[in-house]
Amino acid sequence: MHHIGLSYSLNADGAEPLIRNPLIDLLQAVRASGSISGAAKSLDLSYRHVWGELKRWEQTLNHPLVLWEKGRPARLTAFADKLLWSERQAQARLAPQIDALRAELQRAFAVAFDDQSHVLTFYASHDDALTALRNHTTSQPGSPRLHLDIRFAGSVDAIQALNEGRCIMAGFHTRPTPPPGSLAERAYKPLLQPGLHKIIGFATRAQGLMVRPGNPLNIAGPRDLTRPDVRYVNRALGTGTRVLLDELLAEAGIAPARVRGYQQTEPSHAAVAQAIAAGQADVGLGIEAAARARGLDFVPLLQEDYHLVCLKSALDEPPVAALRTMLASDEWQRRLRALPGYRPSHSGQVRSLTAVLPWWRYTRAKSAPSRSARITPPAR
Repeated sequence: MHHIGLSYSLNADGAEPLIRNPLIDLLQAVRASGSISGAAKSLDLSYRHVWGELKRWEQTLNHPLVLWEKGRPARLTAFADKLLWSERQAQARLAPQIDALRAELQRAFAVAFDDQSHVLTFYASHDDALTALRNHTTSQPGSPRLHLDIRFAGSVDAIQALNEGRCIMAGFHTRPTPPPGSLAERAYKPLLQPGLHKIIGFATRAQGLMVRPGNPLNIAGPRDLTRPDVRYVNRALGTGTRVLLDELLAEAGIAPARVRGYQQTEPSHAAVAQAIAAGQADVGLGIEAAARARGLDFVPLLQEDYHLVCLKSALDEPPVAALRTMLASDEWQRRLRALPGYRPSHSGQVRSLTAVLPWWRYTRAKSAPSRSARITPPAR
């Protein structure tokens, strides 16, 4: 079995085939010219190079490729003829897929050559509205055109990625007024610095318990998670939803060990919903949109803020300015309101950390700076 690798080239006219193989090119040139020297000339290569490549391929494939007879033109062997025939057959059968792949690559690379297009790299907590925003930005006519490169991660990991310069924007979520000393404060405050970071308003969303259709176990709140007949499915450490669950359990005086399934985790709201829909669990904390998308019932617990955050120095960069314009548009806000459990909140507005989060307002005295992650400007 011989391995096949695919490659493509960037050129101005796009005339060359998308799928090329140097051996096939050599064999076709030898057949057309009847000589090594003629093949070398047609390919703009040296005689020595063509000769050496043919010999190398013969050793690699363990088959002769060209017949040389004194006084006669060079001819391809039966094996080489079959190679050419097989390649032509494959190209003919795959022509529609090859054309589609070429078109998709052309569309993708067109962004790099379009001065009116912008790419914004995101690390963000899983969120259905961000996925909708990504689709919305690429489908809108006019200028500027914005492409969101979103990498979903936990809220803590997303802010760390921003501080380490791996992205320009991060997404995380909190309750509107987490109490002093809350887990959210301990998780996020060391990573954020007033004056250095800025919040861009995005949305509020409903968080609650996703349950099976009809809620057959009559699950109403966190205390029901301790019942022996209830199987919970959790989110991973570092996610904002795991932070929220632990806060709710602590406020209710519930030890995590009392929740059956606390250690069972899924990577996203959609995965939690799917586990419940498949009968692998009875309940999980998540957003209403994920529950509705999979036919589950939803027990609302609270509205939370989903924040976008960037470095203050990035606010006037074209991708960030384009995002703020898009978020403030009536069309996007109508689309956001159509998602179950979502509504716009200061969409596109630049806000300070101290105006949005309460952690710097609990004490009047100016506290010592928190130890934070290493912060470097995002790569331009």
